[in-house]
Amino acid sequence: MKKQFLTTCIALFSSLLLLSQDLIQSGPMLGYSTMKEALLWVQTTESAKVHFEYYEKGNSKQRFKTEVLQTSSKNGFVAKLVADQIQPGRIYNYEVFVNGKRIKRDYPMEFQSQTLWQWRTDPPEVNFAIGSCNYVNEPGLDRPGKPYGTNHQIFESINQKNPDFMVWLGDNTYLRVADWNSRTGIIHRHTHSRSLKEVQPLLASTHHYAIWDDHDFGPNDSDGSFAMKKTTSEIFKLFWGNPNYDVINGGGITGSFDWADLQFFLLDNRYYRTSNRNKTDKRQILGKEQIDWLINALASSRAPFKFVCIGGQVINSEAIFENYATFPEERNYLLERIREARIEGVIFLDGDRHHTALSKMQESSRVYPLYDLTCSALTSGVNKDKEKYNAYRMPETIVGEHNFGMLNVSGPRNNRVLKMTIYNADGKELWSKEIKASDLRYKS
Repeated sequence: MKKQFLTTCIALFSSLLLLSQDLIQSGPMLGYSTMKEALLWVQTTESAKVHFEYYEKGNSKQRFKTEVLQTSSKNGFVAKLVADQIQPGRIYNYEVFVNGKRIKRDYPMEFQSQTLWQWRTDPPEVNFAIGSCNYVNEPGLDRPGKPYGTNHQIFESINQKNPDFMVWLGDNTYLRVADWNSRTGIIHRHTHSRSLKEVQPLLASTHHYAIWDDHDFGPNDSDGSFAMKKTTSEIFKLFWGNPNYDVINGGGITGSFDWADLQFFLLDNRYYRTSNRNKTDKRQILGKEQIDWLINALASSRAPFKFVCIGGQVINSEAIFENYATFPEERNYLLERIREARIEGVIFLDGDRHHTALSKMQESSRVYPLYDLTCSALTSGVNKDKEKYNAYRMPETIVGEHNFGMLNVSGPRNNRVLKMTIYNADGKELWSKEIKASDLRYKS
């Protein structure tokens, strides 16, 4: 009798534990990190009370707790909470609680605060991942035929590289025809992509920042005329954890963040965009206001490497598909302003093209070369032939298979070095290049 009672209690406890486990739809995920706070994100399957508890690694006795947030269908059952009792340069373990019950995971859950190095030491070494074009199949809503998304183990390969953070360079999810005309559909698509099993460990211990391109903004090749752009902007902000959005107060997702001595400029190439087929108006991708903000922000930055992140390729000699050469007047304005302001250390990071390639443009010996690292695709279809007409391409860097980038910045403050390495879906190195910060300066 006693044994039967014990068995019943164990079964009841297990079912309750399973029930609480099932209330997690996706995540937890780490958003931005600073020296004094970090963003923690999770999505539940239904309305629930959520909070996080965290403690410095190795010191579980001193625990801290976020506020408690009630998820609801109105916010996609998403909880975004801030860990605001942290100190610089520390690693923290964290736990997620749903309706008062701790949810366990069989992989590490920890975040880091940024290091306070200024006026003390050289900046720390930084490792970060980049990638774009992530397609998660959903039979019934996908196009008929062969599944478009494959090699989802790529996220396990990225996680094994242990990046400090990841920058998602657009098309991070693919809105389908059934999705983009309703808030319900847009939330569904983000939820579906975010729930991919293979990505969960990466979400849990790597900080994430993101921009968008056409497929997570709206329909294919969509532009500023898209009627649901305010809604897709709202949902993008709900599902990502950047420290800021819409810094130009015009709508959209434009923002910026720092990590160590590096600065990242997150541009919006869709919200203000002129239709590809509209030849009657002054044509733009970013718009003058966004470019002017960017130039001012670049000019004020002291970062040795200034990473300009944009959904589409910037440095390409041929006006084909959706690269910036198809908007020559605005691209010239952007590049000329960078040169006129004598801004140093600029590197473009982008996706969209379904292949990876490093482009290098140098107009004269008096200026430093502008590099553009296009990194695509994570899991969607691949095509390397699009790059064959680009006079600025570095042929040895063209990759026509699923891949991701790992960027490492190391060295003393006045002699930083960037190492770019591209890996395939299984984590095998495909190529590597080094660029010194000193090579991205103007000749005196």
